[in-house]
Amino acid sequence: MGMDTPSTAKKPCSGRMHPKSEGILESSLYVEDVARSAQFYKKIFGFRMISNFGERGCAMQAAGRQVLLLFQKDGSRAIQSPHYGNGELHIAFAISASELPGWEAWLEENGIPVEEKRTWERGGQSVYFRDTDRHLIEIATPGVWPIY
Repeated sequence: MGMDTPSTAKKPCSGRMHPKSEGILESSLYVEDVARSAQFYKKIFGFRMISNFGERGCAMQAAGRQVLLLFQKDGSRAIQSPHYGNGELHIAFAISASELPGWEAWLEENGIPVEEKRTWERGGQSVYFRDTDRHLIEIATPGVWPIY
């Protein structure tokens, strides 16, 4: 009760469509040691730091206009718009299918154990491993999702 169904949901008064979004700009991970995590993402992915927030964290350019934020755990609870994450979070990075063998060799060369390999019904492949804070990191080839 009290939930709107498609037939009872209120329609926007103006009849306009929602404004356009250009996708996800930032994703955040909450870490124990920002410098250690930044070094991991620099070494393993080649991401470069584009902003340093001091003790609170840093921003790393993941690709193009994509930003990976590394925040010190509890470091953003006292700001105007507080946020926090806990546990073993998940994030996936897109790679081309031709890069997959190189990635597997690179992870092995750097002593990073692969936790799981999966081939999806659309033909995409995913490789899962952990970062220095045990976040589940995925590298994925096209064919994982209908849109990728």
